[in-house]
Amino acid sequence: MIRNVRNAFTRRAVLMGGILVAAAATGLTAVSAQDATRLVIGTTADVVNFNPLVGNSRSDTWVTNLMYPRLMQMTAQGSKDPYVATDWGYSEDGLTAWLEIRDDLTWSDGTAFSAEDVAFTITAVTSEKIGVTAGLVPAFVSATAASPTRVEFVLSRPDSTFLTNIGFWMPIVPKHAFPEVGQVAAFANDKDWVSAGPFQLASVEVGQRYVLEAVDNYPLVEAGRATIDEVEFRVFPDVNAEALALRAGDLDLIANALPAPIAQTLNGQPGITVEQAPSLGWSHVLYNMQREPLDNVLVRQALAHSVDYEAIRAIAMQGLAQSTNSSVISPVLSYWADPAMEEYTFDPEAAKALLTEAGYADADGDGMFDDLELSLLYEQSAADIANWAQIMKDSAAQSGITINLVGLERNTYLARGREKDFDIYAGNWAVMEEPAAYLGLAYRTDGFINYASISDPELEKLIDAAQAATTPEAVKEQVQAAARLIQEQVYDNVLYYQTFQFAYNSDKWEGFVMQPSDLLSLVNPLSLASVKPKG
Repeated sequence: MIRNVRNAFTRRAVLMGGILVAAAATGLTAVSAQDATRLVIGTTADVVNFNPLVGNSRSDTWVTNLMYPRLMQMTAQGSKDPYVATDWGYSEDGLTAWLEIRDDLTWSDGTAFSAEDVAFTITAVTSEKIGVTAGLVPAFVSATAASPTRVEFVLSRPDSTFLTNIGFWMPIVPKHAFPEVGQVAAFANDKDWVSAGPFQLASVEVGQRYVLEAVDNYPLVEAGRATIDEVEFRVFPDVNAEALALRAGDLDLIANALPAPIAQTLNGQPGITVEQAPSLGWSHVLYNMQREPLDNVLVRQALAHSVDYEAIRAIAMQGLAQSTNSSVISPVLSYWADPAMEEYTFDPEAAKALLTEAGYADADGDGMFDDLELSLLYEQSAADIANWAQIMKDSAAQSGITINLVGLERNTYLARGREKDFDIYAGNWAVMEEPAAYLGLAYRTDGFINYASISDPELEKLIDAAQAATTPEAVKEQVQAAARLIQEQVYDNVLYYQTFQFAYNSDKWEGFVMQPSDLLSLVNPLSLASVKPKG
């Protein structure tokens, strides 16, 4: 177990800190899965980047999470507990922050893990604007290692989310093994790895497997070392192939969340257990505010009334999804959620009235509004989304709206999202756990993931007030007001938050530690350092 685990939310000093085919088909043998000390995990994608500060795919994160520690641990409710960081807080004026870290962690080459590594990492992330973390900490000015175990930060303004953002989102890299600041983002880190997690990457066979070996010193688990000797990530062409391999005993665990139909086929199979985990993010559609007619709130509200939400959750998701009440604050985040919010109703007549008010007409009487044809972009390999995209198209047609589906392979889909080359963008966020932080990331004009190009001064004032607030109550008031404005303006149309399902061979293994979201799930450092052969 983690030492000294406490609820971070209740222990802030001044600012509230608690506030993303079978084995044969792969050309592999099943030899490693027969080794009791090697856990074989299925994934459907290769690692794209071994630099933990740059990589952003799930496979990247699953592998690098086992080598580069984060400062805090995620709880089921989305708050942060001590991990590498043992204590933290803010000054009374909110302009400085501090962290204390463990003194018993070392890098794999024997160098002590220290506050210098933390200061180096955040300096590189912010000065080179690397990854999501850079967008989460706009108030950061500088960091200093005040002692081997204490890091002090200077902030440009009070930011109640600063410490917990870097605590969870920023993996720490070794100052002595990474290049100088200014070159970190370009560092491939594809050999001679120096790490400080429970496992060390030992071999890579692109398109086939990634093997990590347990290190002897990992004090974040009671035994001081992972129970198993090796972890192998094995690459499969798709989730169907993974399921077949799991049933055949050639695979121990499927890392990616299972589509509901596949989970149903595995549930109850001898020796296989299907576990569930709540989402800390949501599935949604974004409307491109830079394009007509989506810059018209009447059209966006009409689109919101043209979605058959219940059908999506009941049919496409087979009941494994819940409403967020059209809020960008999921009910899973029980402290922050606003119970007064209500979901947009599926109401084709209301949608037609809004479109008529917006100036649209059906002059030829074919049941469809003239000059109103939109495309909906989605990732074709995301089975759940592919299923509900069709439902969305069909329900929009009942409102007289023509939607054309555009399914793309993952990299092209992601690129078009970043380039804002879409009308309607269907997707999901894996972990959105601190509203005051992610509202700025997703809905501020210069937000790092503001794909919809939202720019609303009133919304930005609410976000600024939430981030600068000094009590949880004050933060809550502002983030709930922001969520209501986002719903009213339909800056984001949240469809559901999902109950994820994961499967593993329970005849062979026990001791996994489930964490929320499909990014953490059973494939997190604590879980893989704790799992052991059964019996």
